[in-house]
Amino acid sequence: MADRFDIFAKNLKITERIEEYLNNKITRLYRYLNDIEETRVDLSYVKSARSAADRQVAQITIRGRGYILRAEERSDDIFAAIDKAVDKMQQQISRLKGKRGNVRGDGTALSELAAELPELGEAEEASEIVRRKTFTLFPMDEYEAIEQMKLLGHENFFVFFDMNSNSVNVLYRRRDGDYGIIEPKLG
Repeated sequence: MADRFDIFAKNLKITERIEEYLNNKITRLYRYLNDIEETRVDLSYVKSARSAADRQVAQITIRGRGYILRAEERSDDIFAAIDKAVDKMQQQISRLKGKRGNVRGDGTALSELAAELPELGEAEEASEIVRRKTFTLFPMDEYEAIEQMKLLGHENFFVFFDMNSNSVNVLYRRRDGDYGIIEPKLG
C-alpha cells in the first residue's frame, strides 16, 4: 500500500495549507482500497479557460494491482476542485469494489459481437503532435477493458493488452452505444 502520494503543480504554487489539505483528503481514500500502489495529484491553474469557474484544476490518479482510476474536476477555488475530485474518486472506488464481485460476461468475445468499424474520414490537414503520453499496459480480457474504460471516464476509446490474443487492442464506443475492438496486425 502506498502511504504517500506525489503532487505536481502547473502554474500554481503548492502552499503548506494546500499540501496539508491534500494529505487529509487523499489519505482517506486509502481506507477504501488497500492495494493502492501509486497516487498522483496534479493541480493546475489554466489561465486560458473560458470560464473563471474552470480555471483551478485538480486531477487524482490512483494505480493499483490491475486498475487505474482517474478523477478530474475544475472550479474557481483549488480547494473546491480538490473536494469534487476526491468525491468523484470515492464514487469510482465504490464502483470498482462493486464490480469485483460480479461475474464477467458469458464468455462471448466482444470482437465477435462487434459488427463493423466506423468509417474513417480523410484528415483535413496535417496537425502537429503537441502531447505524448506513455502508460503501462496490464494484461486483461475484453470485459475488464470495458470496466477500466468506464472507471477512467474515457468515453471514446481505451488501449489495452489482450491476454487472450497476446496483442495490444483498442476498445472503442460505437455511435449506437455498443463497443468495438480494433485488433491491429502487422503487414
